[in-house]
Amino acid sequence: MIRSFLLVASLLALAPAAFAQTVAITGGKIVTNTAQGVIENGTVVMRDGKIVSVGTGAPPSGATVIEATGKWITPGLFAAFSRVGLSELDSENPTNDTSAPGSEFQASLRAADGFNPDDTAIAVTRIEGFTRAAIVGEPGQGLLGGYGALVDMSGSFDSIFARDVVMIARLGEAGAEAAGGSRPAAWQWLLSAINDAKAYPRSYITGHKEGDALVRQDAMAFGPVVTGRVPLLIEVHKASDILQVLTLRQREPQIKIILLGATEGWRVADQIAAAEVPVIVNPLQNLPDRFEVLAATLENAGRLQRAGVTVAIADPNEATHNTRFLLQLAGNAVANGMTWDGAFKAISSVPAALYGQPDLGVLRQGAIADVVIWNGDPLELMNSPDAVYIAGVSMPMESRQTKLRDRYLDLSEPLPQAYERQ
Repeated sequence: MIRSFLLVASLLALAPAAFAQTVAITGGKIVTNTAQGVIENGTVVMRDGKIVSVGTGAPPSGATVIEATGKWITPGLFAAFSRVGLSELDSENPTNDTSAPGSEFQASLRAADGFNPDDTAIAVTRIEGFTRAAIVGEPGQGLLGGYGALVDMSGSFDSIFARDVVMIARLGEAGAEAAGGSRPAAWQWLLSAINDAKAYPRSYITGHKEGDALVRQDAMAFGPVVTGRVPLLIEVHKASDILQVLTLRQREPQIKIILLGATEGWRVADQIAAAEVPVIVNPLQNLPDRFEVLAATLENAGRLQRAGVTVAIADPNEATHNTRFLLQLAGNAVANGMTWDGAFKAISSVPAALYGQPDLGVLRQGAIADVVIWNGDPLELMNSPDAVYIAGVSMPMESRQTKLRDRYLDLSEPLPQAYERQ
């Protein structure tokens, strides 16, 4: 019995090396997101979780060949802003870890600490072509919502592959309300928080629990943002609010800023581009539903792109369960002036680069083998993935939704007992 157990354990330990295989996906239209551009009738070869080659050559001898003639082959999609895995049911507090409105902590909160790889939304997201995501919490009482993390969509317990990659903050109308009722109050709070982080630990050594804005734990956590090691993701929408945030580039040039929302960004696109500040926008935000977005337009993403702004696409309002809708947002961005190449990169290579992951969102030698095979143009509404690979591993193409669909597809089959009429 013990010998059998040891034999099995030995085989499992050797499995990655013994059963590693070369996979070649051939015959498809390859979107590389690199200088190679789009390759017609190409071949992607992957082995040991990495891309071995991308081109038009024949598959290597001994490779497992996946025929993809007539299909599209792309990098796995990367959600620039998501809360997948942080809330199973938004209306049920025990399952919702997106925010902590009753906590005194802000900057020191970490989305990674609440990530649930068993969340049913992960499989729903994965089968739509998303292999990676930045998960970010939501500010509670204050202006800061803590650190975001990077996760893959495998649903495994080691899905988190990078922690503390971004800090989220809110200004504009929401920030004003959280800071006491005005934009000047929110701005002063943020500047005070920056000063607290700079003064840590010196000003806290004397026994003070709090600084002007941050408690001790938050001042320590905010330090990497203030020194520029971690970017600050600031939600802001109004053009004048955006310009105010850009002044932070002169005041604190070491802080790396990413704008979230930027609904009126097109009005100050040249200034955003000159400041070299990237944006994460929702291209479908076009309703003036509050005063800070009166100039909302469907052409925002396209105008920002033409001005030279680095644009990623996301919708914070659909971040917990509908990250998959980013494909539709990207398609609508193309319909309203953004280039196809720019829109696709906005949900793949651009987010990866924003979070320091140049080997994701691209198909090139040495990159991580996140690959998706599509039955057509990914940005066309009726098309979908046929296969998804994360780090070279083929993923199951099913979710709770597809299982329910299949379960009741044939109504002639006996219903589960709970559904039978008594």
